Amino acid sequence: MSDQMIVNNAPASESLVTYTNIIYALHTVSVVAGVLSSWTVVFSFIFGIPSIIAVIMNYARRSEVRGTFLESHFTWQIRTFWFAVLWVFVIGAISLALLIVIIGFATWILGAIALAIWIIYRVARGWFALRDRRPVY
Repeated sequence: MSDQMIVNNAPASESLVTYTNIIYALHTVSVVAGVLSSWTVVFSFIFGIPSIIAVIMNYARRSEVRGTFLESHFTWQIRTFWFAVLWVFVIGAISLALLIVIIGFATWILGAIALAIWIIYRVARGWFALRDRRPVY
């Protein structure tokens, strides 16, 4: 599937807009929990119950938003979650390999910080686009 989505400008129901706002709110709860707790933003986002519930909600009603501007938001949210999971494994593998020369700790910390910033950016950008009633892409 291409990064560019074709939106048919079909009207999105207010209940689906509210539903999408709830999903962004759940992701935000995970991010804030990561900032305010001993967990990192990355692990709170990936393993936190609110984000897991949000992704399940995305998949549960994905077919209902096809052809509306909300389709881009659902794709954006799902990709944010799964790419974060992917990047944790990539950062972890690289850092584990570099533990031999001791810089693995630094690559893990720097990678986690960069990934946390990316997650915060994706959640904020998506939610602002939803607020303006426009697709993310």
